[in-house]
Amino acid sequence: MKRALRWNMALAGVLFMLVALIVLPFWFVLTGSIKEPSEIIARTPTMIPQSFSLQHYVKLLSASDYPLYMMNSMIVATASTVITLLLAIPAGYAFFRMAFAGRETLYRAILLAYAFPSIVILIPLFGIFAKLGLIDTRLALVLVNVAFALPFAIWMLRSFFAGIPIEIEEAARLDGGAPLTVLRRIMIPLVAPGIAAVAVFTFVTSWTEYVFASVMILSDAKRPMPVGFSGIIGQYQIDWGLLLAGASLSILPVVILFAFVGRWFVAGLTEGAVK
Repeated sequence: MKRALRWNMALAGVLFMLVALIVLPFWFVLTGSIKEPSEIIARTPTMIPQSFSLQHYVKLLSASDYPLYMMNSMIVATASTVITLLLAIPAGYAFFRMAFAGRETLYRAILLAYAFPSIVILIPLFGIFAKLGLIDTRLALVLVNVAFALPFAIWMLRSFFAGIPIEIEEAARLDGGAPLTVLRRIMIPLVAPGIAAVAVFTFVTSWTEYVFASVMILSDAKRPMPVGFSGIIGQYQIDWGLLLAGASLSILPVVILFAFVGRWFVAGLTEGAVK
């Protein structure tokens, strides 16, 4: 009994430390964004704000290009998510249900491509996009995001399709349903948690991508949020209030996305892990 109690206390302590490591940085960012500048740079940090001011948000939205950067990121992340889902859903279904020559080899090759570090293909990809005239375009970022998110999306959706009894498809086909009709009306609703998980994964990775965006985008007007936001950090001084306000607003689209599809996202991760 005492051993179990000690084990539970140790587990609770570890969980508390993990939660603190995750929550405390966000708390400092969110509370710091509403503090007066003097409190932000005070020698003794304050857990609970002793002052309240929205001047950092006003300055961020009115005196910088941050709204433009947010709009660019929203366009790129949304387009990347939609295109990834449009490609991954039929591809995941085909890799599991359809029989064609080289299916397993092609499937392993897709997963192998996902294992390569992205930085390895940065220079070759820049050369290809330069010849195609895609440098300094949002389309270049969309293509990069889709290329890196698609292998994981196909792998995950394939595991969800694998968990659906084949008898369901056979019954639909006996009723005269074409393959595309079966996929659209029967299979997609059944794998909705997996689709939600893939959508969140793709959106978040596209929203936070920095390396390719910093190289592919040259003009300030087309910079996504991570690249444009880095310009707020000055060479000789840092406006910490502006920085914290920008960081707080940058997580807002992800929070909104989780508010709508969070339940399906958690269910998708759980079911995918079991399968």
